[in-house]
Amino acid sequence: MSKALNQISKPPFIRRIEGGRLPQRFTQPTSTVYNGRTEHVSHFNQRMTVHSKNEPLMCKVFPSSLGPVAMRWFNSLKKGFINSFKQITRSFSSRFVTCSRVPQPLDSLLSVVMREGETLKTYSDRYWEMFNEIDGDFNDVAIRTLKAGLPAKHGLRKSLTGNQLVM
Repeated sequence: MSKALNQISKPPFIRRIEGGRLPQRFTQPTSTVYNGRTEHVSHFNQRMTVHSKNEPLMCKVFPSSLGPVAMRWFNSLKKGFINSFKQITRSFSSRFVTCSRVPQPLDSLLSVVMREGETLKTYSDRYWEMFNEIDGDFNDVAIRTLKAGLPAKHGLRKSLTGNQLVM
């Protein structure tokens, strides 16, 4: 028990980071606690963007955004292990790599088709959710693949076929 308490009381930062001071009147931005499913580092960076040049601050605040599992990982790091914000985020990302977002390939849009009995709204929601999982600029493909997923006799498909929409 005392070994665990001793470990927790020794942050894993080098002296330069440990000795860094918080800015006067610093208020920590509210952040979502890491839940194993979000792109946590990019969310954290977005919330701390004003302070991104203050490496000691970034390092010290990062653990407060971790949930219980990630906090156990952080508490297990050896004293002096973390020498930069880049290192803590790389270590975090490599430890929790299975929780990272994997972009979908463009052809995944072709697998999104309107199911029998499905409403247009439900189909559209599923389609745009998949579209947003694809990295890159494929707006020119969006309407064509949305239309291709609709049944041949659907009114919206006929409407899109007759009109040339530009996004």
